[in-house]
Amino acid sequence: MSRFSFPRLSRELMLQRLEPPSGPVSMVLDTDTYNEIDDQFALVYALLSPNLRLEAVYAAPFFNRRSSGPADGMIKSYEEILRVLERLNVPHEGLAFRGSDRYLPGKEEPVHSDAVADLIAKALQPRDAPLYVVAIGAITNVASAILLRPEIIERIVVVWLGGQPLDWPTAQEFNLGQDVPASQLMFDCGVPLVHVPCKNVAEHLRTTLPEMASYVKGRGPIGDYLYQIYEEHFADHYARSKVLWDVSTIAYLNNPLWVPTEIQPAPILNDNVMWTRGGPERHPCRIATDVNRDAIFGDLFRKLEKRARG
Repeated sequence: MSRFSFPRLSRELMLQRLEPPSGPVSMVLDTDTYNEIDDQFALVYALLSPNLRLEAVYAAPFFNRRSSGPADGMIKSYEEILRVLERLNVPHEGLAFRGSDRYLPGKEEPVHSDAVADLIAKALQPRDAPLYVVAIGAITNVASAILLRPEIIERIVVVWLGGQPLDWPTAQEFNLGQDVPASQLMFDCGVPLVHVPCKNVAEHLRTTLPEMASYVKGRGPIGDYLYQIYEEHFADHYARSKVLWDVSTIAYLNNPLWVPTEIQPAPILNDNVMWTRGGPERHPCRIATDVNRDAIFGDLFRKLEKRARG
C-alpha cells in the first residue's frame, strides 16, 4: 500500500482546472535544456510572450550522447538556461534553479533539489488561479515535488510534453522513458494534467534551416544563438527539417486553439511502457490531438522580430 495520500479533486473542479487558459498565465518551466535544441526555443518563446509570467526555470536531468549521466545532463541544462537568459538580458538570480541529479529511485522515492523546493514554495503561494507547471523533459522534478507535498495537486496544472498518443503501439518516447516511475505518477496521482503527445501531434512543429535564416537569424543575440544551435544540429541540412517539439506546450498557453485538445479519462502507463485506456473510474485529463504549425511558428517569429526591434 502506498505511504502517500494524494488529494482528489472533485470532477467539477478538475474540469474547471482543465479548461484551456484565457488571459495571463503564471507558469514555471521544467526543462532538459541541453538535451537537444527545442527546449531553447520553448524557453525563449515563453520569455517573449507578454501574457505568460515565467516565475522560474528548472533544470531537468537527462542522459543521452550529450551528457555522461542524468546529473551531468541536469548541470548542462542549467548552464544552457543561463546562456539563453544572458542573451535576453534576463537576470538568472531567483529565476533559474538546479533540479534532480537522478531519476526517481522508485515510485515513492522523491529526489530533493533546489528546483523541487522552489516549485513547492511557488505552488503553495496564495494566488487567484493555479500555477501552470510546464514540463518539457523527464518529469522527475515535478513528480518529486508532488511526492514531497501532495497538497500542491490542488494548486497546479501540469502541461507536459512526453510519450505517444494512446492509440500508438507504445508510449515510449525520450521524456517519458527517462523516468517511467515519475511518468506513471503523472497519470495516477490526480494532478490536473494537459498531456501533449509527440507522434502525430507535436511532431508537426517542423522547421528548416532556410526558415531559420529568414526569420530567426539576425534577430538580436538570442536570434543569432537559436540559429547557431539549429545550424550546428545537423551536419547536412539538404532537404531536411527539424522538429521543435517543446514549443507546443508554450503555444498551448499562448493560444489553446493552436493546440486542439480533448478531455479523456487518464490513461494507465504500464511498467512495459504501453498504455491501457482509462475507464470511467479514472479522473479526467486533457490530451492534445493536433497543432497549428503555421500559426505557432508565425507567433514565435513575430515575437523574435519585435524583440530585435526593441
